[in-house]
Amino acid sequence: QVQLVESGGGLVQPGGSLRLSCAASGFTLDYYDIGWFRQAPGKEREGISCISASDGTTYYADSVKGRFIISRDNAKNTVYLQMNSLKTEDTAVYSCATGDYGLGRLKCLTPAEYDFWGQGTQVTVSS
Repeated sequence: QVQLVESGGGLVQPGGSLRLSCAASGFTLDYYDIGWFRQAPGKEREGISCISASDGTTYYADSVKGRFIISRDNAKNTVYLQMNSLKTEDTAVYSCATGDYGLGRLKCLTPAEYDFWGQGTQVTVSS
C-alpha cells in the first residue's frame, strides 16, 4: 500500500520540542522533494519547510526559521521535522507531502506543488 504516515505529534508546553516523522511505504522517497505543511483551524494551509531530493537543500518559512529543522534519512525512507522552542501559534495539524524532484526555492513551500499527502498529525502547544 502506497502511503505517507506522519507521527510524533502531541501536546507540549510552550518552549518545548517535538520531532515529527514522515514515513513512506510502498514507494521510495529518494526522488521526491518533501514538504512539511501545517493548518490551524480557520486558516489556510501553510508551507513551513521542505527538503530537496537532489542535494538536501532545505527551506523554511520565516515563522519557523531558526526553530525547526528538516532532515531526511533515505535509508529509513523517512523525513523528520525537529521542532524546538515551540509557541502556542505553532498549534496545527502537520502534514507531509511529496513533490516533484527539484522544485526549488520559489515552489518548495507552495502546497499546490505537492501531489501526495499524509493524513496529518496534531500538534498542540499549550500550558
